[in-house]
Amino acid sequence: MATFLEGLGWLGWIILIFLLIWIFSMGIRIIRPRQKGLIERLGKYKKTADQGFHWIIPVIDKMIKVDITENMVDVEPQKIITKDDLNATVDAVVYFRVVDPMKAIYKAQNYQAQITSLARTTLRDIIGKMTLTEANSKRDTLNSILEKELDKQTDAWGIDVIRVELQRIEPPSDVQQAMNNVVIAEREKKAAIDFATATETKADGERRAEIKKAEGKKQGLILEAEGEAQAIIQVAKAEAEKIQKVNTAIQQYFKNEAQIYKKLETVERALKDGTKYVIDPNTEITNVIAERMAGIIPIEPKTSKK
Repeated sequence: MATFLEGLGWLGWIILIFLLIWIFSMGIRIIRPRQKGLIERLGKYKKTADQGFHWIIPVIDKMIKVDITENMVDVEPQKIITKDDLNATVDAVVYFRVVDPMKAIYKAQNYQAQITSLARTTLRDIIGKMTLTEANSKRDTLNSILEKELDKQTDAWGIDVIRVELQRIEPPSDVQQAMNNVVIAEREKKAAIDFATATETKADGERRAEIKKAEGKKQGLILEAEGEAQAIIQVAKAEAEKIQKVNTAIQQYFKNEAQIYKKLETVERALKDGTKYVIDPNTEITNVIAERMAGIIPIEPKTSKK
């Protein structure tokens, strides 16, 4: 060996150094923070390498890098026959993350392709048991069911299914048009109901306004009538007080002439319009007013016929 090295000369040494550098560089591996590295030696798993610088023996060792961040696989559109015998077009997106790189590499031949195939099968199984309307109205529920089912089946591969999103569930074009017509009809029905409700509300408001107006008018008439009644009562009270005071004065100053005064007062009121009255001449009032009432004709006493 020493003789071989001595015989290389300076050119041989340069070649040897470059060869060693090349061999060393062939074994350099850099693991990024988003990756894990599986190191195999002569085809057998040796260890898992974390982020950073690593060196493996060229030719003897091999490193498989696995992305451990969230990944996505697109499930291609497929035709699925629903429970109501409609041929719907369905596609989805599956978001997952590798939690165990060793299982993902050694327990599945191609975990991404297998996740896609499994998602397609699961979609056919679940949506095939639902009507098209149910599938469209329960997308959130479907996403949750698909996520749980895929996560359970991919657990053996060291895969964590984060979520599943259905992109579309479309019926055939003729069925889609019929559904669109139904939606339009529902919207028109709702608009008609809203218009009827608004009209009813407006009519109810106008009716309430008229009732309030009538109640106000009624209350005004009641108050007016009460005011007139109060006025009549006050006038009657004043008249009664006046009569009482007059009677009192007559009784006090004229004593027995009060009755005659009252009769005269009555006659005065009655004769204001120029009406003529016939009075019995035998009454006291005739003597009192005889001289002043020219329009009064005394009644002659009847004489009995012999």
